[in-house]
Amino acid sequence: QMQLAESGGGLVQAGGSLRLSCAASGPTFSAHAMGWFRRAPGKEREFVSAISWNGDNKYYADSVKGRFTISRDNAKDTVYLQMNSLKPEDTAEYYCAADTSAYYSTSLSNSPMAYDYWGQGTQVTVPS
Repeated sequence: QMQLAESGGGLVQAGGSLRLSCAASGPTFSAHAMGWFRRAPGKEREFVSAISWNGDNKYYADSVKGRFTISRDNAKDTVYLQMNSLKPEDTAEYYCAADTSAYYSTSLSNSPMAYDYWGQGTQVTVPS
């Protein structure tokens, strides 16, 4: 079992930055890939980024590449999403998720179906 709790969302002007955090509880966080997804009003859930268990592999959606950075601190059971140069189209509820199907795998997925634990989400709003 794993529980995930996101924090760090808020309202920020276009061009600004936010750092999201996702704190995990559970004995195996450090063994699993983690991902960030988002859902904008009226839209489907969208992949944002993923990171392997050791942080060596990272994967980004084209829409955020070069602006967002995913990282993790296994000693703190936390994964982060640093978001820079924010745009109004980044407005969404952001969710972190854990893929516990494999241990110590470097394979990363952009499909929400690959992730079996989800947080409650944190809202990011970038006014136009």
